Amino acid sequence: MPKEWPDLKKKYGYGGWIHLDHHKTGCARMMRDGQFFREVGSNLWDPEIRCKEYDAFGIDVQVLSTVPVMFSYWAKPEHALDLSKLLNDHIASIIDDQPGRFIGLGTLPMQDPSLAVSELERCVKELGLSGVQIGTNINGLNLNDDSLFEVFESAESLNTAIFIHPWDMMGEKEMTQYWLPWLVGMPAETSRAICSMIFGGVFERLPNLRVAFAHGGGAFPATIGRIDHGFNVRPDLCAIDNDKLPSTYLGKFWVDSLLHDRTALSYLISKIGMEKIALGTDYPFPLGELEPGSLINEMNDLSVDNRDMLFSRNALSWLNIDKNSLLR
Repeated sequence: MPKEWPDLKKKYGYGGWIHLDHHKTGCARMMRDGQFFREVGSNLWDPEIRCKEYDAFGIDVQVLSTVPVMFSYWAKPEHALDLSKLLNDHIASIIDDQPGRFIGLGTLPMQDPSLAVSELERCVKELGLSGVQIGTNINGLNLNDDSLFEVFESAESLNTAIFIHPWDMMGEKEMTQYWLPWLVGMPAETSRAICSMIFGGVFERLPNLRVAFAHGGGAFPATIGRIDHGFNVRPDLCAIDNDKLPSTYLGKFWVDSLLHDRTALSYLISKIGMEKIALGTDYPFPLGELEPGSLINEMNDLSVDNRDMLFSRNALSWLNIDKNSLLR
């Protein structure tokens, strides 16, 4: 995100917006209406620091996306569009300033699908971004909602990627202790998004749509047996809009590797397939890998080719980017 941006409460006339309180050098508080949200460092807004830190990890290229709290789906659509443009223009400028080091994903005002489609087209055609990031639900609407289909349809038509990240977690207000929304809600949210797109027939209707889900697909891979079983025993509830078994779609979408557990990553490979898993870091936040790529490096049974797939080739495939184009 940018280091600074306008006072959005003053600009739009109502609250709820995030702003940064740069209370000391290299550190800021993310604030919402005077309430503390999160402490962040300069690696959130300074590309030079990001490059320096990632050089130390042996990482050449980073895919940038905004912090999900900035989605602002709750806001008036025209204001969310205005903020999306600010964030997208900023990411595009970082890419232009650091050729070959960054790839960008935009954000969209998903509460108004027609505006979202317009901004998606601008991101791809004018800004040169490689895709967009959206949330796991849109103000409570699941991603199979008919109103949202035109966004996915446009993404397929534009041959661009979509990254789906959990936000606005279900049950967040009921589990305020112990960081449970992040530990329990996020994996559930991602499974909610995957199941909604499968049961709702989004993948069936758009077979060329390239979607990736954060955090190893959340709870979905570990519960696919339960999901298939439920589909089989209660088709009257589950197979309303799509009669294909949910596990049929394993390997049809991408997930990242951010699982923090070797056994879990091995299981994910067995279920999703080696070709559909890409390095995920969640940098620079606490739930990310403190040393990006360390989990994959700990997998002693992976071949050199497998590691190359997980570290770069699968991500490039999802993004539809030729590796050679990054080396020019």
